[in-house]
Amino acid sequence: MNLDDFSDLIQRPDGGVRRDAEERRERLAVPPGALGRLDELGEWLSAAQQSVPVKAVEQPRLVLFAGDHGVAELGVSGRPAGNAYELVRSVLDGSSPVAVLARRFSVPTRIVDVSLDCDPELLPESVVRHRVRRGSGRIDVEDAMTAEEAEQAIRLGIAIADEEADSGTDLVVLGDLSVGGTTAAATLVAALCGTDASVVTGRGGAGIDDLAWMRKCAAVRDALRRARPVLGDQVELLATSGGADLAAMTGFLLQSAVRRMPVILDGVVSAACALVAQRAAFRAPDWWLAGQVSGEPAQSKALDRMALTPLLDHGVTVGEGSGALLALPLVQAAAALAAELPEREPEKAEDAAAVDRA
Repeated sequence: MNLDDFSDLIQRPDGGVRRDAEERRERLAVPPGALGRLDELGEWLSAAQQSVPVKAVEQPRLVLFAGDHGVAELGVSGRPAGNAYELVRSVLDGSSPVAVLARRFSVPTRIVDVSLDCDPELLPESVVRHRVRRGSGRIDVEDAMTAEEAEQAIRLGIAIADEEADSGTDLVVLGDLSVGGTTAAATLVAALCGTDASVVTGRGGAGIDDLAWMRKCAAVRDALRRARPVLGDQVELLATSGGADLAAMTGFLLQSAVRRMPVILDGVVSAACALVAQRAAFRAPDWWLAGQVSGEPAQSKALDRMALTPLLDHGVTVGEGSGALLALPLVQAAAALAAELPEREPEKAEDAAAVDRA
């Protein structure tokens, strides 16, 4: 598998449609610029949908990729190693923040077990049926998985994106349920941006103390030594320093862009996968929105490299797709305003044009 092939398959959102949306915006009764970034979001959606006026976002879906990472054994996470199963369980039970938000916003949730380290019998068949492997390897001393498993995970992500697009999903909120995932994500971002471990290492969604942060820095440093020699091959990079869940998310992001399905990114894990995907297909980021600032330095580094500006900055660090889901109503509001605000009456529009010329 060569992810560079996606570069020829992905086109940017329709520029002509975006110009038409911008012209329509100038005719609305509300003055241009009065709605701030909501104008930009509405025009972006128009281009993605190839529709003026923009259509309402009516079938969003929250998609969560789940997996455990062996590097968590080093005590680099605020949660015990192999504990991602509990995160999945809390979403299924409706007791996690993202489950509460999804219920409040009436957004259906799909959880994909890519590499959880638990017995499959503990979770519903709908969750575990796609599992690639049980946990990912300890990336500071060994590969996260084999190249064959990496390819299998990427193909899984591609298949999930196709299923969502075929079912009518018109926007995806993307998140992860992982333990140790931020360490793998920091490694990928550091490798792709050419930075040191200390620059990208944060404290994760669950929060860690200073000693754990130092252990995490050391793990990212050691993992970086193994990542740098394989930077030329995205599949090998994911196999060496990512994880099965991150590989699946990367495939999902690339195929979503192929299928013209917009995606809202959540935290550092989805940002790292997006950065890998951008390395393969430079147009792909035009199909993504950054939902929120997570406080992770690696996320900021990745988003800056992709020129993506987060929609929200509320200090939400819980992860699991919560920040991206909080941004969804903003995107829906932008679509509603762009579609439903009335245009100025013709004579008023002509008067305004005359004033502008004067």
